[in-house]
Amino acid sequence: MAKKEFTFKGKTADQLRKMDLNEFSKLIPANERRHIKRGFTILEKKLLKDLKSGKSNIETHAREMIIIPEMMGTTIKVYNGKEFLQVFINEEMLGHRLGEFSLTRKPVKHGAAGIGATKSSASQSVH
Repeated sequence: MAKKEFTFKGKTADQLRKMDLNEFSKLIPANERRHIKRGFTILEKKLLKDLKSGKSNIETHAREMIIIPEMMGTTIKVYNGKEFLQVFINEEMLGHRLGEFSLTRKPVKHGAAGIGATKSSASQSVH
């Protein structure tokens, strides 16, 4: 069975790469379209410049950056408040924001209760 080709709102990856930003913005939700229409911030412009120059090991704090077609296939390190997490950008991420893929909080992992956490353990003495 042949692998199904990726399409985003009926457009193939090659068609998306050839589109200009205004055409692409018509395919994404209103909030993201408005972000692109108002123009990119200084941090976002720097990120795009680094991507165009072919730089590797790109780190950014621009978590609100909309993922656009020219970013497909690259790896960007996105800051999560503590460290830079590597994010590989694929076709399914188009129209989303970089910060969605660099989580700021760890999932809760509940363990055993500590001493004093329950009434029965409060009376235990610590040696």
